[in-house]
Amino acid sequence: MSLVHSPPGLQGAAGPRRSLVLRMLRDPMTVAGLFILALLLGLALLGPLLVPNDPLAVNMAQRLQPPSLEYPLGTDSMGRCLFSRLAAGAQTTLGIPVMVLAMVMAIGIPAGLVAGYAGGRIDALLMRTVDGMSVVPDFLLVIAVSGFLGPSLNNLILSIVLINWCGYARLIRGIVLSEREKDYVLAARVAGGRVRTILWRHLLPQVVSPVLVYAALDMGKTILVISSMSYLGLGAQPPSPEWGAMLNDGRSYFQTHPELMIYPGMAILLVVVSFNLIGEGLRDLLDVRSRG
Repeated sequence: MSLVHSPPGLQGAAGPRRSLVLRMLRDPMTVAGLFILALLLGLALLGPLLVPNDPLAVNMAQRLQPPSLEYPLGTDSMGRCLFSRLAAGAQTTLGIPVMVLAMVMAIGIPAGLVAGYAGGRIDALLMRTVDGMSVVPDFLLVIAVSGFLGPSLNNLILSIVLINWCGYARLIRGIVLSEREKDYVLAARVAGGRVRTILWRHLLPQVVSPVLVYAALDMGKTILVISSMSYLGLGAQPPSPEWGAMLNDGRSYFQTHPELMIYPGMAILLVVVSFNLIGEGLRDLLDVRSRG
């Protein structure tokens, strides 16, 4: 009989997953967040196929036009269709944070697992790095790194990844510290399990739920940071139809044509609210404490 026991999170996993989905669908706030996010994802995926105009096409003869059949939301200061730019910008505004999140988790999860399980100098080095980066607010660090590297979307992505992995590593390290002395991990050690097997098969499933909650809440924050940096001119550069850059484009016309800022601003607000509602719903359902 094997001494290696499955960790609690793997026993009957299919049933709890179905139960979680059903409980999420019973929570009106979570359902609202999922509905808003589904609409925005639909705009990002299908919008570019349905838009009436080229989002980058400049037509100065049609600048600052009101809504019409040809331009459903009107045009901007360069005569570009606002609806087409919003639809095209949804891919950037939603797609870039997903890519950033994947890169951050690819660094933060292994770092947190190794540091929490190994302890000693590895753990001390990680924590000193994380503590040092936590002294300055994330937004200021992103501005500093992006300003040093130069204004571009690629440099902005790199700066966010270099900073945001620390939060995930700290969260996962704390969970691993509390799990590594439990019976199922001790049994795996006694059975001669390799460190890599213990980390990925036994400890990794225990961090999935907290990481999902943290990631859902972090998505809204990441979208705000990317949009804010684009608004400041350190992210997406013209003529990119990114929502933060669209806010910057409409700033000079706010008093005469406020819709140039209202439309992208409302889009950013909706997507951030949707991820926050989903994250809060997951946290309540999974009863996970906020460790961020």
